[in-house]
Amino acid sequence: MEGAGASGLFSAAPLWQRGAMRPHRLTAALALLVCSDGAALAAMSAEEFAARTTGKTLLFRADGAPYGAEEYREGQRVRWSFLDGQCLEGRWYEDAGRICFVYDDRPDAAQCWLFEPDGPRFSVRFDGDDATLYSAEPSAEPLLCLGPEIGV
Repeated sequence: MEGAGASGLFSAAPLWQRGAMRPHRLTAALALLVCSDGAALAAMSAEEFAARTTGKTLLFRADGAPYGAEEYREGQRVRWSFLDGQCLEGRWYEDAGRICFVYDDRPDAAQCWLFEPDGPRFSVRFDGDDATLYSAEPSAEPLLCLGPEIGV
């Protein structure tokens, strides 16, 4: 790196050993890195999540485009749709700050997400995927579920 030199950031000795950064400053610097873009979102308790979602329908967006919607009901029950009229029933639960979902069509395949409040909205990441950020916001529209297809 140009200009880094032996006394720069790329020296072999840790910053706090060179006097450039004390341990408490290092902690603050690490906290800034953790809060930067692409970092993990803050954990949310089941109680906080339930208080913010029960009785609501959230519209999920990926890159600004509608992706799906989910209706949050009493007893941690949910109904999900990819906005195609087909709906999946399921339930949610909290696991170590992650909000996990299990749907009736795949009861053995939990999907865990990190939700972070942002006013009335959420920033949402799939657990283990720091690259993709979704947004979720309350929807004024109810979830459209067409029901089972009957006949041929």
